[in-house]
Amino acid sequence: MLANNIWKLIGKLFEMAFAPFEYLRLETNDSWWVSNTISWILIVVGFIGLFYWMSLMYGYKRKGKEDEA
Repeated sequence: MLANNIWKLIGKLFEMAFAPFEYLRLETNDSWWVSNTISWILIVVGFIGLFYWMSLMYGYKRKGKEDEA
């Protein structure tokens, strides 16, 4: 019983997390560009974070501190 409730909770959380996509799917059937704007924003934010993290790692490697705890 408890395990079933946990899976139902996870399902509800994903339904709430993807609600904006469902709204855009229903409102903008003909506009592919509008529907994918949220995905593009998330991809851009992810790449910005990746490049920032890589620049920090490169700086640590240049200083010779990449293995310090």
